[in-house]
Amino acid sequence: MTDYTPDDDADVTVQDLIDRLRAEADAGVDPESTPDVGIIMGSDSDLEVMSGAHDALAELGFAEQTDFHDAPDARFTYETYVVSAHRTPELMYAYGETAAARGLDVVIAGAGGKSADLPNMTASIAYPIPVVGVPVQEKSVDSVIGMPTGAPIVAVDAGKSFNAALSAAQILSREHDELRERLVEYHEGLVGGVARDSRDLHDLGVDRYVESRNDD
Repeated sequence: MTDYTPDDDADVTVQDLIDRLRAEADAGVDPESTPDVGIIMGSDSDLEVMSGAHDALAELGFAEQTDFHDAPDARFTYETYVVSAHRTPELMYAYGETAAARGLDVVIAGAGGKSADLPNMTASIAYPIPVVGVPVQEKSVDSVIGMPTGAPIVAVDAGKSFNAALSAAQILSREHDELRERLVEYHEGLVGGVARDSRDLHDLGVDRYVESRNDD
């Protein structure tokens, strides 16, 4: 990975990022070495909510790719950018238009506020690449899901970026048995957890069960 600190490019411009995306799209890199999932958000203030997507992908064995030309060893990877539909519309267009050529298979897009347009606009621009929308706040839901007939978007409930990443992985798993197996293993772990909780709650009784959970 590139040894980078934010101060290295203090004067970076939106055009620099657009040029980067277009250059990557024209590079003809093997899709197996490019990010499979792109995660974008309208502001870095959305990162706390969107970090659930990172957690879910990490749970499934994805690695973060920070250098387009130097992929990590993991078979499945993701990238993350801040892309504002209102403040940097040109960057949003560039990201959507280059998504396929850059090797992305799915995009997860999160935005907050009442005018949370990044997910649905990206879905329109990147079509037919599937976009999973994440309303960062409850008031963002109507904006994210408000797409007309013929302009589809997949969306999760407010703040549920973890589920958005699981949905992205499900889409990818249709072509990757290895990822399908990881999803099944993850789901079976959840089922097993419910079984253990049910047994322990019954066998320990409510008070001892709650105490045991607090000790954990």
